[in-house]
Amino acid sequence: MALLASHFYHSASATGSLLPEAEQVPEDRHYILGAMGERPVTVASGYPGSSCTAKVANIIAEVAKNEFMRIPCVDAGLISPLVQLLNSKDQEVLLQTGRALGNICYDSHEGRSAVDQAGGAQIVIDHLRSLCSITDPANEKLLTVFCGMLMNYSNENDSLQAQLINMGVIPTLVTLLGIHYQNAALTEMCLIAFGNLAELESSKEQFASTNIAEEMVKLFKKQIEHDKREMIFEVLAPLAENDAIKLQLVEAGLVECLLEIVQQKVDSDKEDDVAELKTASDLMVLLLLGDESMQKLFEGGKGNVFQRVLSWIPSNNHQLQLAGALAIANFARNDGNCIHMVDNGIVEKLMDLLDRHVEDGNVTVQHAALSALRNLAIPVVNKAKMLSAGVTEAVLKFLKSEMPPVQFKLLGTLRMLIDAQAEAAEQLGKNIKLVERLVEWCEAKDHAGVMGESNRLLSALIRHSKSKDVIKTIVQSGGIKHLVTMATSEHVIMQNEALVALALIAALELDTAEKDLESAKLVQILHKLLADERSAPEIKYNSMVLICALMGSESLHKEVQDLAFLDVVSKLRSHENKSVAQQASLTEQRLTVES
Repeated sequence: MALLASHFYHSASATGSLLPEAEQVPEDRHYILGAMGERPVTVASGYPGSSCTAKVANIIAEVAKNEFMRIPCVDAGLISPLVQLLNSKDQEVLLQTGRALGNICYDSHEGRSAVDQAGGAQIVIDHLRSLCSITDPANEKLLTVFCGMLMNYSNENDSLQAQLINMGVIPTLVTLLGIHYQNAALTEMCLIAFGNLAELESSKEQFASTNIAEEMVKLFKKQIEHDKREMIFEVLAPLAENDAIKLQLVEAGLVECLLEIVQQKVDSDKEDDVAELKTASDLMVLLLLGDESMQKLFEGGKGNVFQRVLSWIPSNNHQLQLAGALAIANFARNDGNCIHMVDNGIVEKLMDLLDRHVEDGNVTVQHAALSALRNLAIPVVNKAKMLSAGVTEAVLKFLKSEMPPVQFKLLGTLRMLIDAQAEAAEQLGKNIKLVERLVEWCEAKDHAGVMGESNRLLSALIRHSKSKDVIKTIVQSGGIKHLVTMATSEHVIMQNEALVALALIAALELDTAEKDLESAKLVQILHKLLADERSAPEIKYNSMVLICALMGSESLHKEVQDLAFLDVVSKLRSHENKSVAQQASLTEQRLTVES
């Protein structure tokens, strides 16, 4: 991660930096390490704590800046004596030893492995704990070197990072940051270490048990440079994936900082400002993914944060439009919030936003706005209000979209809107353009989500309308075969929805659908579902209901007789589910009478 730098600290990057050197070796003295590959070398043997020891460790640190010299340092046996020097009481020896070990570990599997075997990491962590409260410049320099050494030791190595986490490095680094937040070099090392460790899921719980949120927000407030803020953002993003930390960040005042950045940068077209606006608004949306943090910011729909986010939706800035719509979608995760927002005009704002993106619009904004409308449509009391507001018409404008994410959310929104809304379901079900598009998307094998939602909406149009005209439209558009295929889905809910829709088709328009049901091999599929012990009780029940409904067709009746359904059905009379057992008796009687 970091090469331990020469003479003074150089800004660390994501790939590493050099650790600082305390003093230069005098020009008139040269310390030769000898032929490293020939025999093990002892570092300043017999002089622990002497100035000679520090200078030899310094030379090793300088030599190890060269990537070709790191493995020779390991092969020469330098790691073990260097790790022993970490027990020294001499600050200069510790500093140069930390640099040497850190540089040997830089991008070197062999170096890290050797330090791991020698137990170097635990000693360094113990030093960080014991020295963290001392704030003099020399000690802060040593702490910076030790942080950098641990960073190089564990960078991009999950097992070594997990080892450091188990050793308790996270609380130690958080304490370090809290005490030394005014030291730029040490702060930067802590941030890079946090960024590495925060990627590991196992670290989140340990971070959540510290006051990391408070320290990060305190640090964020004092930063004015874009690069420094960006570094803090890189730590906050993975941390904020944890719900407990989301809430801690909200309580520590991060949201107010983010809103201030948005306000400052919204009118700027500078590259750095545009990037910072995006990062701040994205992080804001991420904080809303936690149930507790989201509800705290919603504040009954009257909170300052919620109101500010609402103002983003009519903005001319696409990033703010996107963040605003995503934020609304996240606020709309429980019925109470959804009902409040619909009653207070949020639907009209979202439809206006969609209207601005119909022709060659921003796909991410379309997707976000549709996501928000879908969530808002879930509560029963909202459906009629949203239908009368014209949401269906607004959504159907995107029927021609070729973007799967938009298609997926469009389908989900329509399905939510027509749930138990017979009139709306019938109106949509008679819309030939919509039904033809659904049938087309039912074959979108490259996009399983779109294919699944298309099937579910096709079924929903029949189930909620119970309309002959809707069934005729779907038959004419070639939708029957997709409903039959849907009955074989791996998802029980989809199987059940398909069977209920097919039973309605058989009850209301069997003559119209007869040929399509036959060519789709519905009877054979029903036989398999009933014979399969893994089929859920509701699947067996509805399959038998459908069999009875199909008996009105001469050709389908013959197929049922040919497949000996009586044998399968009679076995289900003893099924543990009472409803299945009762339906089996009724079906057996029907099959016997009509055989």
